[in-house]
Amino acid sequence: MPTISTFYGIIIQMYWNEHAPPHFHAIYGAAKATVDINTLVICEGRLPKRITQLVLQWAKLHQAELLEDWGLCLAKEHPKSIDPLA
Repeated sequence: MPTISTFYGIIIQMYWNEHAPPHFHAIYGAAKATVDINTLVICEGRLPKRITQLVLQWAKLHQAELLEDWGLCLAKEHPKSIDPLA
């Protein structure tokens, strides 16, 4: 499970052999969530409110890169790193 970004203690990962819709995983301590890349909505799990805001802000800024990484993962290639939220 490649880590594509890390910021403020949040780990963003994408897995190979994933199912649609395009999504990524956000991990913050014991909290985990899956975020739909197209809609930028948490579709599974839960994160603290402030962490959710940060993750969705980051995802909005990098939506095109996330979709590109999704395609790489489907092709069994290593996704590219994405800049953290500054």
